[in-house]
Amino acid sequence: MAQPAPAQAALIHTANAQRTWIASWGSAQQIPEDRNTLPDADLRNATLRQVVRLSVGGTRLRVRVSNAFGREALRIAGAHVARSADKATARIVPGTDTVVTFSGARGVTIPPGADFLSDPVTLSAPALSSIAVTMAFDAPPAGQTGHPGSRATSYLLHGDHLSDADLPGAKPVEHWYQLTGVEVETGAAPATVVALGNSITDGRGATTNGDDRWPDVLAGRLHAAKRDVSVVNMGIGGNHLLTDGLGPNVLARLDRDVFARPGVRTLVVFEGVNDLGMLSLAEVRTPEQHQQLVAAMIAAYRQIADRAHAQGVRVIGCTVTPYVGSDYYHPDAASEADRQAVNRWIRTGGAFDHVVDLDAVTRDPAHPDRLLPRYDSGDHLHPSAAGYAAIGAAFPLDQLAPASAPGRHRRF
Repeated sequence: MAQPAPAQAALIHTANAQRTWIASWGSAQQIPEDRNTLPDADLRNATLRQVVRLSVGGTRLRVRVSNAFGREALRIAGAHVARSADKATARIVPGTDTVVTFSGARGVTIPPGADFLSDPVTLSAPALSSIAVTMAFDAPPAGQTGHPGSRATSYLLHGDHLSDADLPGAKPVEHWYQLTGVEVETGAAPATVVALGNSITDGRGATTNGDDRWPDVLAGRLHAAKRDVSVVNMGIGGNHLLTDGLGPNVLARLDRDVFARPGVRTLVVFEGVNDLGMLSLAEVRTPEQHQQLVAAMIAAYRQIADRAHAQGVRVIGCTVTPYVGSDYYHPDAASEADRQAVNRWIRTGGAFDHVVDLDAVTRDPAHPDRLLPRYDSGDHLHPSAAGYAAIGAAFPLDQLAPASAPGRHRRF
């Protein structure tokens, strides 16, 4: 085959170097619990429309579909993408509906355990705009992969309705299924922030279709400051550092949920409260068991930092927020002592490049083991809308996409 002339090849290389892909939206995948699993009948000869909000915009995008926890190959019969007209409905903006292909084909078969990236699609989607990703299923997956804590409404309707402007009569479902990422092409240097966490990052108690989780607040701040930096929420409700809870443990999901996201430059780690709370949930533990938990958590934090640094990713560590009075965990004095020990290490251990002290941001000065009342959703564990806003406002924007290499420890 004829090869391009050297000058032409240089131009092609330069043009390609000026454009790159960046993760603009994402969700961490897990096996949905029984109460969040769709009946097989719902996904037989069905159309599923899911609405997500981009953090950075672009004119070309691609969709990442997941069969991470499928037991057999997953067949997607077809997919479309469009601008969402209204997150509270299935309506799309007229004239924006676009066919999505996979290696040139209208459908795709994804092996078990795998993700599959679509071909690029031309669609103008500004920063903080919402898009609708519509997928058609001939048959239900053999083992669903999804994200129950969507805080967004999806729409399910039998038949092929990929290009329909609306889905009247569709079944609303507040979960995401088989959809794990949307990437946009950008001319800027890639800079993705991945927020790795549990239900506080996932947004337990946030407004459905309101985009007011703390990573959403942070994305809004970056956009207002004209920073071309995306924020991808990789929180899972009930997630643990050390053991599988609702979703895989943190160390088991680092590669898929963090390092596989294009453009990742900064990792925010806000994990640990579920490990602390679970130790004493069912029974009183010995001092030795409390010490072992703290040591194991610290070792896990070190692993996260070391693995991120090996990928050239800098890490922001966040202290664990107060939860005394929790209606679920009922933490005792020993559990609070564990939290204080973990937080001391996060602040001073030196493993993280920077520290954001969310304990200091959210605690009640009069009762430091509890959330400030206006930041408390009412369960004494999850923040209120004001609490999420305070957390999102606590991150210094200059530290989210720095040009320098990781390695310096600084506390905020």
